[in-house]
Amino acid sequence: MSELLSQLWTPQMQAASVVIIALLVILYVLSIVWVVRDAYRRGTVWFIWAIVALIPLVGVIAYLLMRPPLLQIDKDEQELEVALKQRQLMKYGECATCGYPVESDYVICPNCHQRLKNLCSTCGHALDPSWTVCPYCATPVNGQRRRAVQGARPNANQRLTTAPRQAAPAQQQRALRPQEDNGAR
Repeated sequence: MSELLSQLWTPQMQAASVVIIALLVILYVLSIVWVVRDAYRRGTVWFIWAIVALIPLVGVIAYLLMRPPLLQIDKDEQELEVALKQRQLMKYGECATCGYPVESDYVICPNCHQRLKNLCSTCGHALDPSWTVCPYCATPVNGQRRRAVQGARPNANQRLTTAPRQAAPAQQQRALRPQEDNGAR
């Protein structure tokens, strides 16, 4: 048996086996390096995967089965793309009455003529219904303007109650003069 083994184990076979073993060791080290780099690029805990990859063949297979599907840069790019699409879609909406697609700066629905936004009375820009002041010219929106004007002036009821008291003596004097003038004639 040893004679057969010595015939098969020639110096050429020894050199070939050394080369094969060296290639397997290089492949093993490269697989660990690949797992570490790939885990880092995918945003996972790379040093844990490096420890798992130290188990020959099983570690690499485990990593391949459980690694995240996207690279971190691809995931970030995808999130940015989704955010951009959402921002673009926010430019458009639907009419609450008929469901017709409308743009964000439409004042009325082109389909059913439902008023979507108010216009600023000063500068004419379209205003969102929830705004209390025009962001373009700082003019208070209709309901807010009335409150601001009422806060600056006396109340309408106060003016009515004070105005007749001041005007009443003058009206009484005018009412008395024509009677006196009629009696004097």
